[in-house]
Amino acid sequence: MNILVTGGAGFIGSAVVRHIINNTQNTVINVDKLTYAGNLESLRSVANNVRYSFEKVDICDRSELDRVFLQHQPDAVMHLAAESHVDRSITGPADFIQTNIVGTYTLLEASRHYWMQLDVERKAAFRFHHISTDEVYGDLPHPVEREGELPLFTEITSYAPSSPYSASKASSDHLVRAWLRTYGLPTIVTNCSNNYGPYHFPEKLIPLVILNALEGKPLPIYGKGDQIRDWLYVEDHARALYKVVTEGKIGETYNIGGHNEKQNLEVVQTICTILDSLVPKDAPYADQITYVTDRPGHDRRYAIDATKMNVELDWHPLETFETGLRKTVEWYLANQEWCQHVQDGTYQRERLGI
Repeated sequence: MNILVTGGAGFIGSAVVRHIINNTQNTVINVDKLTYAGNLESLRSVANNVRYSFEKVDICDRSELDRVFLQHQPDAVMHLAAESHVDRSITGPADFIQTNIVGTYTLLEASRHYWMQLDVERKAAFRFHHISTDEVYGDLPHPVEREGELPLFTEITSYAPSSPYSASKASSDHLVRAWLRTYGLPTIVTNCSNNYGPYHFPEKLIPLVILNALEGKPLPIYGKGDQIRDWLYVEDHARALYKVVTEGKIGETYNIGGHNEKQNLEVVQTICTILDSLVPKDAPYADQITYVTDRPGHDRRYAIDATKMNVELDWHPLETFETGLRKTVEWYLANQEWCQHVQDGTYQRERLGI
């Protein structure tokens, strides 16, 4: 297969590209605009592979997309290109509307035009896989608010996005389903929980805490730090996405989660404990934890029910939160040069979304 991956230089996208190149015989066409969060250094290990090619293209540029489709003749599209940081969406929502909504629309139309020109066999085999987030569902009841068993997000949970980011992703999900219903474009949607792992841009919680801790800087916790997220190791997610694009059913939605509900404070404390063992210093790293004003509209709890992925596609995460987080900390310790390069001139771990 020729698989066109949008956003392949980003965090999850680069993991998908590396997985496909390293574990299959498929060809990857990486389409990425290379915004602040896209970095080709994340793909250095596969960059010279004959089955990999890169196109610096904005998904809002229809003529360039048409050229890429015509030139590379993909059999499937995996659409990961997106603005994804909630705090940035609070500060500047326009970029999220443009990339996540207009960009998805433009890509759908380019894909539909290309798909309609294919012969019968290739047309039947084509897939458009849209990768989204659990944040489109809004938030769930928190243990402090309700006793007993708590609900999880399923594939039929109603949408109730809270932030400009999640609202833009919800919009893109609806567009993808509409292009299936109206035009017959063979689409599949996945919604995932919080990812973590190597090559994560340090605006997100886990890499930011690791790097701040090593530099002796404060480790900021929003509010009380009792917000709950379901954590998924990025390489487990990449395996799941490849399962979906190759084995998933047209028109279906699949929720992908790590079965790891953790409070933000617990995540930070676990990072500190790992660092205490790997890079000990005079005082515990947890002494650097500070509490800051919560961000506007902060969802209290996310949690995915991944039963459908487990049963229908035989996918299960290989990493526990403990093993995945330790691997992540070790990777950042060993790749300080990458961390410095991706931040130079773009971001110095300052607070966003105020």
